[in-house]
Amino acid sequence: MKIPYPRKGKAFPLQIVLVVPFLIQIFAAVSLVGYLSFKNGQRAVNDLAEQLIDRTSEVVDEHLKSYLAIPQTLNQINADAIRRGILDVRVGEARLRHRQTVGKYFWDQMHASDLTYIGIGLTTGEGLGAARYDGKTITIDDWTAKPPNNTSTYATDNQGNRTQVNARWDWNNFKESWYTQPIAAGKPIWAKIVTGNFPTGPYIAASASRPIYDSQNRLLGMIACDIHLLKLSDFLRNLNISKSGQVFLLERDGTLIASSGTEKPFVLVNQDIRRLRAIDSSDPVIQNIAKHLQTSGFKSINQDTDFCLEVGGKRYFVDVAPWRDKYGLSWLMVVSVPENAFMAEIHANTRTTIALCFGALVVASVMGVFTSHWIVRPILRLNWASKAMASGNLAQTVETGVIQELNTLSNSFNYMAGQLYESFTALEKSKEKLEDRVEERTTELKNTLEELQRTQSQVIQSEKMSSLGQLVAGVAHEINNPVNFIHGNLIYVQEYTQDLLAFVQLYQQHDPNPAAEIQTVAEDIELEFLQEDLPKMLSSMKVGTDRIRQIVLSLRNFSRIDEAEFKSVDIHEGIDSTLMILQHRLKAKPEQPEIEVIKDYGTIPLVECYAGQLNQVFMNILVNAVDALEENNIKRTYQEIEENPSRIKIRTSVINSTWLEIAIADNGVGISKEFQQRIFDPFFTTKPIGKGTGMGMSISYQIITEKHGGKLECFSTSGEGTEFIIQVPLQLKVHEVV
Repeated sequence: MKIPYPRKGKAFPLQIVLVVPFLIQIFAAVSLVGYLSFKNGQRAVNDLAEQLIDRTSEVVDEHLKSYLAIPQTLNQINADAIRRGILDVRVGEARLRHRQTVGKYFWDQMHASDLTYIGIGLTTGEGLGAARYDGKTITIDDWTAKPPNNTSTYATDNQGNRTQVNARWDWNNFKESWYTQPIAAGKPIWAKIVTGNFPTGPYIAASASRPIYDSQNRLLGMIACDIHLLKLSDFLRNLNISKSGQVFLLERDGTLIASSGTEKPFVLVNQDIRRLRAIDSSDPVIQNIAKHLQTSGFKSINQDTDFCLEVGGKRYFVDVAPWRDKYGLSWLMVVSVPENAFMAEIHANTRTTIALCFGALVVASVMGVFTSHWIVRPILRLNWASKAMASGNLAQTVETGVIQELNTLSNSFNYMAGQLYESFTALEKSKEKLEDRVEERTTELKNTLEELQRTQSQVIQSEKMSSLGQLVAGVAHEINNPVNFIHGNLIYVQEYTQDLLAFVQLYQQHDPNPAAEIQTVAEDIELEFLQEDLPKMLSSMKVGTDRIRQIVLSLRNFSRIDEAEFKSVDIHEGIDSTLMILQHRLKAKPEQPEIEVIKDYGTIPLVECYAGQLNQVFMNILVNAVDALEENNIKRTYQEIEENPSRIKIRTSVINSTWLEIAIADNGVGISKEFQQRIFDPFFTTKPIGKGTGMGMSISYQIITEKHGGKLECFSTSGEGTEFIIQVPLQLKVHEVV
């Protein structure tokens, strides 16, 4: 029996068996990937357009919320300031001063914001506002109640002061919706969009307004902040969503508010501004979208609506969303993106994908020839090294083998591992440097904030001292006139009284026994006591008027605090005036004896200085000295105070014929060394809350060192007393003082 052998079939080389099926699979995969890539690209267009539109809508929505909240918030702040009396808009004797102050207040707010107008209209027909009509220069409008030419537009300097009248024109609060709408509403609203053609250019703005009341809830008028609609157009234009995409805002009647195109939301007809309806727009995209929305009605759109529209042979993706706020705004926000803005990129990506797939097919065909462990083992080594790096061990290297390509891959891996190791090391160092820079920047910001707070407090303190100087000067002037009249007439009253008393005595000598009726009247009026007491009384009145005149003189000297220019003054006069004002704290009281003041004045010439500011320094140092002595006296009995009395010593002298030295010392509680290092720091005080602000010595130090180019030093021993030494030049050169 013959054993059959297996039938021989057609045999193929191992290389073909391995490569051909692999090539067929790769080719099928490439074709499928190319097809799916094209289909997915088309599907991705819709998704990408929707994402872009949603992102753009979110950006516009957030900007509108934040930008349009500013005028309403600013109105709230100003209305509260008016209601509390912080911002005075009343009329009367101080009308001009109040209006100038309110004008500068609005000027400051315009300078700090991106608004176009801030103003008020009063129930009296008057009003005031600050404007940026040309988008750059801030002017002030001030109008009275009765036209014509009742409104003046003032140019301003860099401090907000009015310089000259630029224009005069007519304005009537009671005929303008800018005024009547918020008054009628009785609450914060967005009034009708304001339009006007001014010399500076067309003006079209959304006006946030609200009524204003006084502290008794009486209506004073209204306040408004305007935003120029072209600023909204500038923002939309800067979005740059695509070369032919559009973003625009509509009112519910289809009127254009702002757009990302170059077209403005208005037209000029015979120099009059007319709002542009979206269906009349010269932009075909805006026009066609508006016509599409008009078919269903602009007012009927109450939710986000998406649709596609053909414009000029191009397909556009359109999203329409209503936009509202709590103050009555109801707009439509429209975003449109052309389909071809995405398809060109999708086609390019598809071609790139196909090219890469065919490239992979060729590489895979070549790589399919290689088999066995020559490929497996090096790949395994790479796998192990990759896992080690993933676990955090970046110091990895892969050994090379006999295959050149795999050796290249191994070398690339080793290079990549080295680069990653160096990059992570550099990243750690950069992190440390960044943390140092953040800490340094934080310190700078903290110092800047402290400097800002110090400057703000100094300004407030200067304003307080300026007001005090004006008040003191006014009081001194008002008291001085009647006191001089009384003092001058007392001399004649004394002479007349002496003549009358001499006449009475002469009459008594010649008629020692007067009639009974005269004798009775003399007894009733106590003639003898009157003759003796009347001269004393007149002398006391003269002493009193002398005292009042001396106090008035001291007040007038001290009121130099309101003088801004420097001049030659008698320093002793300023010190004496300050002591006179503090006399009520220096004199004896039931709980403590008088604080003794020792003056050791040297012979000094007149000193060129800012007299009022030096008086402020004397006042700050002397008040601190009195506070220290009173604090020390609280711990001692009346007898102990008499044995070791409280004392302030003031010494003046000339140093090197060019410097004046003023030393003010007390024997109070003294200052510890720790506090001495901070005595001139802003906001530092050892006094109880409410008694000291911590700015007195800081301002004094700045006045002496910066304003006068001098020195202010503090020497103190705790428990023994404190001495402040002031040194200023006799002749102050203003241009040398920073």
